[in-house]
Amino acid sequence: MVFIPAKMGRINMRSLVDRLQSLGIASRADLAKSLGMSQPTAGKIVDALIGLGVIDEVDLEAKPQGHAWNADNGPARMGRPARMLVLNRLMPRFIGVELGVSKTGLAPLPFGLDQPDSWAQCINTPDNAPEWLARLKDCPVDILPEDLWGVLVSVPGIVDEQAGRVLFSPNLHWTEKIDLKERLQEIWNVPVALVQEERALALGHQFAGANGEDFLLVDVGDGVGGAVIVSGRLYATPLSISGELGHTPVLGNARRCGCGATGCVETLLSIRGLLQSHAQAHGVRDAGWETLQAHIRDNGVEPWLAQTLDTAAAIVAGALNVLGLRCVVLTGKLNELPPSVMEYFSGRIVQGTMWARFGQIKVESAPRRRMAGLVAVGIERFVLPKAAREKKREAEPQRARWYSA
Repeated sequence: MVFIPAKMGRINMRSLVDRLQSLGIASRADLAKSLGMSQPTAGKIVDALIGLGVIDEVDLEAKPQGHAWNADNGPARMGRPARMLVLNRLMPRFIGVELGVSKTGLAPLPFGLDQPDSWAQCINTPDNAPEWLARLKDCPVDILPEDLWGVLVSVPGIVDEQAGRVLFSPNLHWTEKIDLKERLQEIWNVPVALVQEERALALGHQFAGANGEDFLLVDVGDGVGGAVIVSGRLYATPLSISGELGHTPVLGNARRCGCGATGCVETLLSIRGLLQSHAQAHGVRDAGWETLQAHIRDNGVEPWLAQTLDTAAAIVAGALNVLGLRCVVLTGKLNELPPSVMEYFSGRIVQGTMWARFGQIKVESAPRRRMAGLVAVGIERFVLPKAAREKKREAEPQRARWYSA
């Protein structure tokens, strides 16, 4: 006799939610078949998630609001309309917060979210915790879901996600000195989860449908960071640190980084770094992002920019070689520059990888989907445990299942 642990039910739930998100719309039978799960098991999971409002049932002819309908999801069905399943897109259950170096975004988040980021409200990020918390307290009432299940916060730096603590933040040092999780719980009186910002971006790309491919996500903005998805999950390490590409030192670079080191590639490739290099190369002051865009559009990839891109591409290619990956997803501010920049950068990444000698390296641009990544965390941290508890109560007094080996 072999015991089937309760954890298996949660794994099945997570797999079913992930599959429904990737398909967009599916029947119970579709989900069971695609997951290799029995229809009774899939049906019980679906019923539990419908009861919680995570999944909606819709008629086949009715296009779910906010969903990009795909006519290839299944063959046309005759007779009575089939009851199909979609993740609930109408009823927000979470508040999403993006704590950025210069801006903080807030938005109500439903379960079925796969669109690029669009924050309902943005505020300037102050340089101290009391003012930041006070501004969050004053957020408009219409942002708050009626039945709030949790707050999901994207934060930069090195984050202990399980403990809910920021261990080190090169560009927002004040976050290291307070218990963000506890202070936010005081504001909203619901569970709070902190997610390292690059990991949220990678989860969002995966959640929105990355075709099951492993990838390294690289984001350029106020800093430079990365995260890795392998077999549909975030790459796990024993330390609360991964993907810190921006803090790789560059020989000959004398710029001081917010992390305390000298020469980090982040001081060259971030927004501030690119603007500083452009100003130094052309003897100008206070050149803004739009000015830089226009200059590159008119002049192409100049030597100062090529040198920065070459350096960053070598670091990304090295990460691909070490991790054994062949796909890079680029998000953030580089995508706002003229296409010549991305073409050059992509080419240099491919040139530096070992796998390109034998196979194909894919470098693709993508919008930021941090909100979708936060939803994925909310489902994992708050929804699946809640659904598992509901299933357990319904199954009482039968407390365990057995099968013959």
